[in-house]
Amino acid sequence: MSQKTVPRRDIPDRLRVRPGSRTKLLDSDADRCFGWEKEKAMAATAENLARLEELQYKMYADQRFAMLIALQAIDGGGKDSTIRRVFGAFNPQGCTVTAFKAPSAEDLRHDYLWRIHKHAPPRGEIAVFNRSHYEDVLIVRVNDLVPEDVWSRRYEQINEFERLLDACNTRVVKIFLQISKDEQLARFQERLADRRKNWKFEAMFARCSTEHAPWYVVPANRKWFRDFAVSQLLIYEFEQLPLRFPAPNFDPKSIKLV
Repeated sequence: MSQKTVPRRDIPDRLRVRPGSRTKLLDSDADRCFGWEKEKAMAATAENLARLEELQYKMYADQRFAMLIALQAIDGGGKDSTIRRVFGAFNPQGCTVTAFKAPSAEDLRHDYLWRIHKHAPPRGEIAVFNRSHYEDVLIVRVNDLVPEDVWSRRYEQINEFERLLDACNTRVVKIFLQISKDEQLARFQERLADRRKNWKFEAMFARCSTEHAPWYVVPANRKWFRDFAVSQLLIYEFEQLPLRFPAPNFDPKSIKLV
């Protein structure tokens, strides 16, 4: 990276939700950019995307680790555009994107994590979830789809599910794209969703941000900063894995080109 655009490494630390902490989703926080200016952030993002392409290739070659990235946001929060603009850096042969909408009749015949687990990535690959298993402590709670004694147990069940993935070398990274009410209105004027209360997300962060599967709250009013921050924290998460290229099973010197 050039000297002018080399990103500071404090962005993931600033955005990570500490286990057990109480996060408040204030509208003013959705505009934060931590001193970054648009031009420099966009240049750094371009370099970050090139780095992510390299890290994906290394993980694919390594074949010991996988990464699951869960994206959550309110309606209009920018999940789709983040997938296009940031996750487009990955080779699609080793990266899948799954959008979780209302469960099908077949899904409802199984436990609520069944449809999630079957889309978890194999080693060497990346899976991106557009919405995720957290809908089962968000939508079902707000809309009273299941009793409290059912959804309240799901926080710890989800923690255990993510602990299982981590134990099997799948790094779980969870990103919440935060936009303000005014920004949502500007993006989504005709179909402004009922946001209800932010407590449904805050409870999710407090109970399910862990060392093995952290939540990051990304200020997303400014799309250029959102893209930079997401690319920066993904690099950080990749670099937590001891990735290596496998040793060749032959002696390169023995190959003669004729």
